Amino acid sequence: MSGSRSRALDLARALAILSMVAYHFSYDWFVVLGGDGGWPGRWYIHLWQQSICWTFILVSGACGHFGRHPLKKGLILNLCGLLITAVTVVALPSQAVWFGVLNLLGCSAWLLAALRPALDRCPPLAGLAAALLLFTATYHLQSGWLGWPGLGVQLPSQWYQGPLLVILGMPFSGFVSSDYFPLLPWFCLFCCGYFLWKLPAVRQGSGRLPLPDAGWLSRRSLWIYLAHQPVCMGLAGLLRALAAGI
Repeated sequence: MSGSRSRALDLARALAILSMVAYHFSYDWFVVLGGDGGWPGRWYIHLWQQSICWTFILVSGACGHFGRHPLKKGLILNLCGLLITAVTVVALPSQAVWFGVLNLLGCSAWLLAALRPALDRCPPLAGLAAALLLFTATYHLQSGWLGWPGLGVQLPSQWYQGPLLVILGMPFSGFVSSDYFPLLPWFCLFCCGYFLWKLPAVRQGSGRLPLPDAGWLSRRSLWIYLAHQPVCMGLAGLLRALAAGI
């Protein structure tokens, strides 16, 4: 694969980062400062949140074809994820993040580097179908079962009694994280992005589209991710204070 950037992937990531900033500002406004604990559970808000996550994960999987230092990239993402965990535990323990999306992407970069020789021997369409099948089959792993509604297998409760399998997708009773993306099912979605970009129709077709250049914003997505939450919180607090004073 070429080392050059893709405008389609840059644009998708840039739109996702803007949507994420808007979502977290709204979360701070309604939930953290407004006390509306039911806001994230509304179906349209959940759909919004999932669209952001899915886009990031799929784009990150597709970007596995670019870059020459996946282990370094994975290390940086994991360190940033651990930084977010430390900050949220100290500053906002009720909203602490344990194994959030950055840790998922960091570990996925490492796994992809290890599995890439095997994945590249798989035909793209077959690989995409297998990754999608595994994603849907493990989507309810956190709830204690594998499979699909009406065709599932209940897993032993003993598998959900310790912290070691939280990363895999088996949280223990009482585990809470405001941003939790375990390897299963989400690494499977990451692989969907990787195989999607191997399809000539997707890769070549996206290159023919007259898309704007969003590379500047896309290249800074990690730093925006790290910095935007304090800014959103501060801005939401300031606006609430101003509204209360009017």
